[in-house]
Amino acid sequence: MHVVLAGGGTAGHIEPALALADALRRQDPHVGITALGTERGLETKLVPERGYELGLIPAVPLPRKPTPELITVPGRLRGTIRAAEEILERTKADCVVGFGGYVALPGYLAAKRLGVPIIVHEANARPGLANKIGSRYARFVAVSTPDSKLRGARYIGIPLRRAIATLDRSAARSEARNAFGLDLNLPTLLVSGGSQGARRLNEVTQAVVPMLQRAGVQVLHAVGPKNELPQVDNMSGMPPYVPVPYLDRMDLAYAAADMMLCRAGAMTVAELSAVGLPAAYVPLPIGNGEQRLNAQPVVKAGGGLLVDDAELTPEWVQSHVLPVLTDPHRTYEMSRRAAEFGRRDADELLVGMVYEAIAAGREG
Repeated sequence: MHVVLAGGGTAGHIEPALALADALRRQDPHVGITALGTERGLETKLVPERGYELGLIPAVPLPRKPTPELITVPGRLRGTIRAAEEILERTKADCVVGFGGYVALPGYLAAKRLGVPIIVHEANARPGLANKIGSRYARFVAVSTPDSKLRGARYIGIPLRRAIATLDRSAARSEARNAFGLDLNLPTLLVSGGSQGARRLNEVTQAVVPMLQRAGVQVLHAVGPKNELPQVDNMSGMPPYVPVPYLDRMDLAYAAADMMLCRAGAMTVAELSAVGLPAAYVPLPIGNGEQRLNAQPVVKAGGGLLVDDAELTPEWVQSHVLPVLTDPHRTYEMSRRAAEFGRRDADELLVGMVYEAIAAGREG
């Protein structure tokens, strides 16, 4: 069996694809896996590092919304579709699993031409253009949110790295807090604006840290590798404030924390829900509003808070986040509700859909 994964460009597309690849290999160590990608995507680094074959195709960026530029896409796609077809033919692909982005669309169209079964996985609450088109040709569509508008979709969640999907936060707490130099017993706020950080979150956090410390709360703050680390003056007897450029062990960061202040990317929401870590979600104020939609279901379930970027202030943190962190019962209840909403088994559910699609394809 050979499976082709189409989800290059950003970590939000690549990580679920690699989580599926790992799950397929656990099920069958001999399964063939090839990931489609372009020379300029993150996949050129991430896919080979995980031990999988990367098949390169020309990059054809897609407009995020229907625009006059959309008319030119079919002509620009011809070469990249043909390159994708050659990879499918060379690998004798049994199915294509797409995760959206500009790598996915040529993968879908090549598979359609060759009669190869298609599976679509949509991570965001608001589907992207590639997956909207791909879902028309796919008998199997998986989504990360129960509120998806894609027709015939199955709600499975997002395939996650095993370090996250199998994380026992309580069991790992002591190790995690020791790793970051945090007190073992104090309530802990984790702050991160994603891989590059977020200026708004950084500014508000630095302004509110002294108040949190006086209230007995310690803070682990990932500021982003391109941002300047704040000066730290941890006074004797005060809870620690630990700023770091980047967190390469998010599993330990999640285990160390009682609550998180963060953006609301689909992967972030899925990971926090899966491990049962409540969060104050601050959707990115640009784009098509998908981050707010990503966070709404878990917030509605009682596993998080939601605040607009413009309304995030030190005063908001003091009046909304601090009461959660200083109330163990409320923290526990929000954690429980987040965990009940979260999905840890999306990778295995998607493996099942791969086998279903291949069997259906062979039956004609």
